[in-house]
Amino acid sequence: MPEVQPIHIIAEAGTNHNGKLVKAKSLVDIAKRAGADSVKFQIIYPWGLYLPGEYEYGHYDIKEVIRIREEGMLKDEEYEELAAYCQDQGVAMSASVFDERGLDLLMQFDPSYIKTASCDLNNLRFLRQVAERGKKMVVSTGMSTLTDIEKTLRELEKVGPLDLVLLHCVSVYPAKLEQTNLQFIETLKNNFGYPVGFSDHTGDSLAACMALAKGATWFEKHYTEDRTQAGFDHAYAMEEDGLGRYVADLHEAQSALADVADKLTEAELYTRKRARRSIYAARDLKSGELVADKDLLVVRPEGILDADQIDLVAGSRLVRDVKQYQALSLEDVRRE
Repeated sequence: MPEVQPIHIIAEAGTNHNGKLVKAKSLVDIAKRAGADSVKFQIIYPWGLYLPGEYEYGHYDIKEVIRIREEGMLKDEEYEELAAYCQDQGVAMSASVFDERGLDLLMQFDPSYIKTASCDLNNLRFLRQVAERGKKMVVSTGMSTLTDIEKTLRELEKVGPLDLVLLHCVSVYPAKLEQTNLQFIETLKNNFGYPVGFSDHTGDSLAACMALAKGATWFEKHYTEDRTQAGFDHAYAMEEDGLGRYVADLHEAQSALADVADKLTEAELYTRKRARRSIYAARDLKSGELVADKDLLVVRPEGILDADQIDLVAGSRLVRDVKQYQALSLEDVRRE
């Protein structure tokens, strides 16, 4: 079987550790058991993300948002311990970063990629800082138009050649299948030529498998120990069983999309042997008889002559006796 395009599944732990190192390690364990390719956290320093003071913040109380963020932080030294734990467990770790302090911390752990969130797609000063680190960038594109994305890429390309993945993202939490706009994956591929992925906020693996068929090769999925916990991302995240199914479904879908050189596998040939029709004698036939259409059965199982060879037999003359229900061959007849 020809090699298929490899995929990378990010188990998005985010801040679902709720500020507890033991929970963060448990999330690493879940990602490993699920078979994800990497685990990703979110390194958020609230004052590097939010404006101080009181102001309107959608349906949220901004003071409560910042309080939850502060209580949900891991200390820098805890991230160091977490990175060491990931290395011991053989799990690749990275993070979404939101300011230069978080970027500096993440770089201490030599991640294989740096993730930037959709909110920073137009944060050119920060994105340039990320690009200058020379790591693979995984860039979410939620809340952005094609023009927004093009502008950002053109600016980043001024830094130098990019090792970059664009994640198609619809910033709705959770997102319904009909909201995922998966056709945009092809638009991103065709317009920019970078590898494309899918940041998935739906409730199962269906959208991801569809995205795979559209050409996505990177996938990001939020998960948690327990969806009933307090916090921003638990309610729409997958628990362990769901994440395991998600990873398995994507790999099975990947196998189904493989370009098989010979379409007919052994399994399908086995089915064909009993399910395909062939040509049989409807009655005892004598040598010298002219074979009429009514003298032939085109039925299962597969025999000697395929059904599409009927015109080579009907109207021919037998050169030997043939018993009823015997499979006919071209050696039994001659055309006149």
